[in-house]
Amino acid sequence: AHGKELFIPYEDFPWFKDQPVNAILDVEEQSPGHFYWPKMDVDLTEEIIEHPERFPLKAKST
Repeated sequence: AHGKELFIPYEDFPWFKDQPVNAILDVEEQSPGHFYWPKMDVDLTEEIIEHPERFPLKAKST
């Protein structure tokens, strides 16, 4: 993101763990610092990725 590499650990973002690589790599930056993974319907900001301890895990079951 803007010359910066962001790391998304499975411990903090478990919904990425069992996803195929192509779903993880298919990410759109919808606005500066706001990312969306359409194949997983996951939406995260750069702040959440860098500081997951500030945000409780919330996922919507389908």
